[in-house]
Amino acid sequence: MDKKWDFKGWATRHNVKCGDGRTIKEGAFKENHNQTVPLVWNHNHTDADNVLGHALLEYRKEGVYTYGKFNETSQGKNAKELVRNGDITALSIYANKLKQEKGDVLHGNIREVSLVLAGANPGAYIETVLVHGEGKESEEAIIWNNADLELSHSEDDDKTLKAYKIEIIGQDGKTPSTVYYEAESEEDAMTKVMDGADVPKENVKSIKEIDKKDIPEKKPVDEVNHKDPKDPEDKKDELNHSKEEEKKMEKTKEQLAAEEALKHAEKTVEEVFNTLNEEQKLAVYALIGAALEESDGGKEEMKQNLFDKETDVKEEDVLTHAEFQAALEDAKKGGSLRDAFLAHGIENIDTLFPEVQSLNRTPELISRDMEWVATVMAGVSKSPFSRVKSTAANITADEARAKGYVKGNQKVEEVIAALKRTTTPQTVYKFQKLDRDDVIDITDFDVVVFIKSEMRVMLNEELARAFLIGDGRSNDSDDKIDPLHIRPIYGDNAVYTVSRVLTPAANATAAQKAKAFIQDIVRSRKLYKGSGNPSLFTTEDQLVEMLLLEDTNGRVIYETIDKLKTALRVKDIITVPVMEGVNRVVADDQFDLLGILVNLTDYNVGADKGGQVSMFEDFDLNFNKHEYLIETRCSGALKKPYSAIVYESKGSVVQG
Repeated sequence: MDKKWDFKGWATRHNVKCGDGRTIKEGAFKENHNQTVPLVWNHNHTDADNVLGHALLEYRKEGVYTYGKFNETSQGKNAKELVRNGDITALSIYANKLKQEKGDVLHGNIREVSLVLAGANPGAYIETVLVHGEGKESEEAIIWNNADLELSHSEDDDKTLKAYKIEIIGQDGKTPSTVYYEAESEEDAMTKVMDGADVPKENVKSIKEIDKKDIPEKKPVDEVNHKDPKDPEDKKDELNHSKEEEKKMEKTKEQLAAEEALKHAEKTVEEVFNTLNEEQKLAVYALIGAALEESDGGKEEMKQNLFDKETDVKEEDVLTHAEFQAALEDAKKGGSLRDAFLAHGIENIDTLFPEVQSLNRTPELISRDMEWVATVMAGVSKSPFSRVKSTAANITADEARAKGYVKGNQKVEEVIAALKRTTTPQTVYKFQKLDRDDVIDITDFDVVVFIKSEMRVMLNEELARAFLIGDGRSNDSDDKIDPLHIRPIYGDNAVYTVSRVLTPAANATAAQKAKAFIQDIVRSRKLYKGSGNPSLFTTEDQLVEMLLLEDTNGRVIYETIDKLKTALRVKDIITVPVMEGVNRVVADDQFDLLGILVNLTDYNVGADKGGQVSMFEDFDLNFNKHEYLIETRCSGALKKPYSAIVYESKGSVVQG
């Protein structure tokens, strides 16, 4: 553990029901104990400048605790000051390889810890990006936690940490081991041994405070059961271990079989039989039939399942051993066991064969490509207040230039035109109902978790669409997201969004249009006044046409997307499915959207406390329905003049 950490706090908590209905179970991130991961700003993985330092993870029974250390970059120093001043108080983790079962998160791998403006409400929230199959696996998730940070880096903190030497007994009850911990108290050191290293209290032989300088260099703090290969005790352990392995190898097959049988000794025959699949049960039936035939000449009939407690078996369901044996013989010749049984006139054949199994019990969501949504949601800036005002002063006019003075002339003052606008919030929601009978009857998967996940995915997509191009609904629609509250970049005021219109010839080919698009992006780059290096948001068709461009010799000009990004001077190219077919009509002219050049850091999304994304549940007694509502109340707008460029292609409207 780095003794000079700057802050500490809970990265995530166990057994706390998150806002989306799931619960992180104890042990989910146990394998991350003592691992160091990047400390990032607001889960923004698109730029290395967003890495603020690193975080050490410490697994405890209550959750995962973390110790943060800022780097010496300007961003790191700024973040350190924000935490020290109390401006930033919340943490969130980004994890992947999640293993889930119904509403419980059982396992995952923490990839980074982020400083965030505010945690979700209530307590915690899991923002799942993509879920597979039965709810067992998900690729990645952002898990929010609103526990406050605690400043910890000071000279006094270093002095309060004491060193402890702890003698423990191994799991075999014999092998002794010594570990060293730095902790605030003896009780704290004992807790670290039991929780972080998973050592039972009864295995702690002694604990003694020592001087920090007495901690051996080869035995780092927080490392339990550390073995020194030069230690003769370790060699003794290795020798004992080898002998144990040799003893296991000396066991006969009969002994191993007996040990395996003992494991099932407490189970009844019926319990063991019920663990078999249908094919194995079929083989058991055949063996029982053969045994009966040997005992009484084959006159006995197999009339029912050996473990079936029902005695009123219907005559048409009776299957004699002779029929069964004949069907097996025919199956060997014909190759199909099912056809062989049917040929012998055996009805209800499905009782002998397993039912059709679903490959994915949780329904597969048929949706648009959602990768761009995560990019947009992670890229925009976020503020803990929703009513925002942006002010700018235009100093590009000649009147703003410095002037030369001539003796005796009157000096002329500078005139600056101030530009300002105010953006207020709007509520965006998604509402679902489920009949209680359906919730009970659907047993293949957790339908409630499925519905909540779908609601979060669709809410995120709608917000991301509103930020970029607007929701596309007509102005008289009651469901429209008002562009005065969440201002789309496409169609925003000319002070904030620069408009570029390409006018291709009527007979221009797709390649010629793509070439003109690339040239105009390069030429108009000087008009961009936003932060850093922007990204290009465009359609898949437009990207393909640019990648297919060839030179005069028929060779592809841009062999990879990276080469195209370099030519366009952009950080990334993101394809947005909802941009397909977006246009506006002015008089007899149609303007088709080609792309948007912007750094989403310049787009601010604001939400007051309580206005963050929240999930609500209710039950309608009159109609016996579960009701689910997910909503957020936020504002959105570009905050920097000329921070985006919109590219359109002009053409005539085809008259009907």
